[in-house]
Amino acid sequence: MSKPSGFVRIPKERVGVLLGPDGKVKRQIEEKLMVELQVESESGGVTIVLSAKATDPSLLFKAKDVVTAIGRGFAPEHAFRLIRNEDNIFDIIDLRLIFGRSESDIKRVKGRIIGANGKTRKLIEELTEADVVVYGHTVGIIGTFEQVDTARNAVQMLINGSQHNTVYRYLQRKRSEFKKQKLQLWEKQEE
Repeated sequence: MSKPSGFVRIPKERVGVLLGPDGKVKRQIEEKLMVELQVESESGGVTIVLSAKATDPSLLFKAKDVVTAIGRGFAPEHAFRLIRNEDNIFDIIDLRLIFGRSESDIKRVKGRIIGANGKTRKLIEELTEADVVVYGHTVGIIGTFEQVDTARNAVQMLINGSQHNTVYRYLQRKRSEFKKQKLQLWEKQEE
């Protein structure tokens, strides 16, 4: 019987990041998620095979998300958030699905999402506590469901042409809601 496996193609220029110095990043993924990564450096193809020791088949999907996140521009330590915390998820917005092949529209929207000197992207990260990467034709987000949902909504607002101030106010409001929820949970634990 063949072992469960999956396949991901990443940009060739990201293969070195996936492998890491002396294969360190690849080894960490393999050890922590009990998979074997077969990397084709020439094509960027990555076959992920679940190890015989693995008892949880969902590790294959987690490994696929980690490899895809690294391929879409995340630094390995940010992609490892998916391994360290079960509650973290990976989401990706493909700008080609929204704008087709219009490079000028994609470039314009990427500029709006990143902002002057990266200000907008940094603010989205700070106010949602999610990690956000704009790479190629995609926007990648890693965080808890609520963090990713809020960051995705902010990015969607920018794509739809909302003013930056409107997006910042939305993010501030959501951050206040998060803090209020955390406080309520903390107070319940005190009782």
